[in-house]
Amino acid sequence: MNKENQGQGMLKTKKHFEILDGLRGIAALAVVIFHFMEWVFSDYSKNFIGHGFLAVDFFFCLSGFVIGYAYDNRMEQLGVIEFFKSRLIRLHPLVILGSILGLSGFLLDPFASPIAYNAGKLLLLFICSVFLIPFPVMEDRAFNLFGLNAPSWSLFWEYVANIFYAFVLYKLNRRFLALLVTLAAVILCFVSHRAGNLLGGWAGNNFWDGGARVAYSFSAGLLLYRSNWIIKNKLGFAVLAILLSLAFVMPGSKWNWITELLVVLIYFPLLVSLGAGSSLSPQWKKICRFSGNISYPLYMTHYAAIWVFGHYYTLKKPSMNQLPYIITLGVLFLIGVAYLAMVFYDLPVRKYLNKKRQQANTALKGYT
Repeated sequence: MNKENQGQGMLKTKKHFEILDGLRGIAALAVVIFHFMEWVFSDYSKNFIGHGFLAVDFFFCLSGFVIGYAYDNRMEQLGVIEFFKSRLIRLHPLVILGSILGLSGFLLDPFASPIAYNAGKLLLLFICSVFLIPFPVMEDRAFNLFGLNAPSWSLFWEYVANIFYAFVLYKLNRRFLALLVTLAAVILCFVSHRAGNLLGGWAGNNFWDGGARVAYSFSAGLLLYRSNWIIKNKLGFAVLAILLSLAFVMPGSKWNWITELLVVLIYFPLLVSLGAGSSLSPQWKKICRFSGNISYPLYMTHYAAIWVFGHYYTLKKPSMNQLPYIITLGVLFLIGVAYLAMVFYDLPVRKYLNKKRQQANTALKGYT
């Protein structure tokens, strides 16, 4: 049995945290709604989901927990190269699709004002987007790190966290990991106080804020798993989904830098712990499974349509009475797009790549 097959066999024997999958879908949905609403309310204090961007910190914390759970006890057998292959196959197909959709949306947006970009610059933007190379040069898009698909900024930091995990974090004992989490928390406090919030990480002028956000939340999630801080409870998915949503709809204030810190430092790790320790009622199983499966495709494919909506909103100025219907239909449409992307692109591509990888590993084993 080669390293990857052995690792997959070990992974299949583990429990699957279906409630955490469901919560990941709730967070992805919050991001989509937040991106619609920030066009309507540039003042986040007037936006009913003005803290929807904190879903990214929840993703990071959940990722640290899940990566530790999935790989801590098999990194030695798997090896760094196979770990990277696993993560690339899992994450990168949708990075590429998101870039293609982003470029298509940029070129075909019927409501956008003409902006001169020569073919060479567009090609460079696309290549940087595909390979997750930050390139914040699009002034008309607020100097996003990835102008063609803005959400890729968090994938960039997710990749950084994965690299750091493979070379450093998986080797650390709990004492040193706790020290790292404490240091990351101090840095995050500084970042939040300086900026007045935890919104940064997505643009050239707040690039390092993203590093602070992932450093704390990813390592905190990993520490949760390593310390077995799983709180047994009977809250179930519905209650936990409501509790998670409260973080996104909490009122804004001049104390955002403190309230957002408390959510990220304490509340999200607590929710991950509760989600891992809660039991799932049978009626929620399909919903949680669908929610978890659709979360990443939804996150990575929605933003091209957000730009189209933003330009439509700016040009046509629909009334506040019309917006709930437009945004609701937009969200449902994007869920449908994400489902199609998952079924007809992401799953088949990952299946093909895993098959090729297994064949290559088998051939290499036979050669050696």
